[in-house]
Amino acid sequence: MKKNPLVGIYVALVLFVMYLPIFQVIIYSFNENKLTSVWGGFSLRWYGDLFRDRSMFEALRNSIVLAIISAVLAAVIGTLGAVGMSRAKLRGAAVMEYIATLPIMVPEIILGMVFLAFFSLIRLPFGMVTLVIAHTAFCVPYILLLVKARLAGMDKNYVEAARDLGAGELRAFFDITLPMIVPAVVSGMLLAVAMSLDDVIISVFVTGVNTNTLPIKIYTQIKTGVTPKTNALCTILFLFTIIMGGLSSILGSGRARKAKRRGAPEDY
Repeated sequence: MKKNPLVGIYVALVLFVMYLPIFQVIIYSFNENKLTSVWGGFSLRWYGDLFRDRSMFEALRNSIVLAIISAVLAAVIGTLGAVGMSRAKLRGAAVMEYIATLPIMVPEIILGMVFLAFFSLIRLPFGMVTLVIAHTAFCVPYILLLVKARLAGMDKNYVEAARDLGAGELRAFFDITLPMIVPAVVSGMLLAVAMSLDDVIISVFVTGVNTNTLPIKIYTQIKTGVTPKTNALCTILFLFTIIMGGLSSILGSGRARKAKRRGAPEDY
């Protein structure tokens, strides 16, 4: 297949179709014309307008804070849940795992209505607290599944050796199990951050009048028309994503090289 030129052409075509809209957004972020479909010359005016828009950056700050808090809480809950289910010998373990992953399969509009009804029932004021609870709830399954898969492929001899050497259950977890599942936890957290930053439907149901997130603000701007200022914001976020992905890859490669020099398993 490597010698077949059709394979390369097919891959190039797929990549072109995938990234063409992104490149179009980046190009038109430098457009002088207010219309996003008509090129009026090169300009940085929309980046200037973006950095002077306090409401946009307030929404961006809320989204980042919400994503980080939700990812951290989901990491703690999902990791503990995965470890607990992997060690527990219960007849209903499969049912519990199925229930834990339901937020992934249930449509977001249903989850939004459920959260709206629940928060209204307990009279919890809508705002950042309700957003954190809702985002944490639908982010937990992503981390739980990744950590559970890592635990299933982990060599149990390391933990047993630590227990034979006198380590307690808690010491064995922090010294052996946790370092080995860190890559899965970090991957789950990155996925949770991406899902939180991308969510619109659930956030619309559980946000308050004084709390706005970036996806909701961009969504509401569609009613009045999208300007190249939105393209400028998308360009900055896209570059930030590339930088974070590159740093994650560099850190992962450095971790693997250190593990090989120590003669330890790569994941450890």
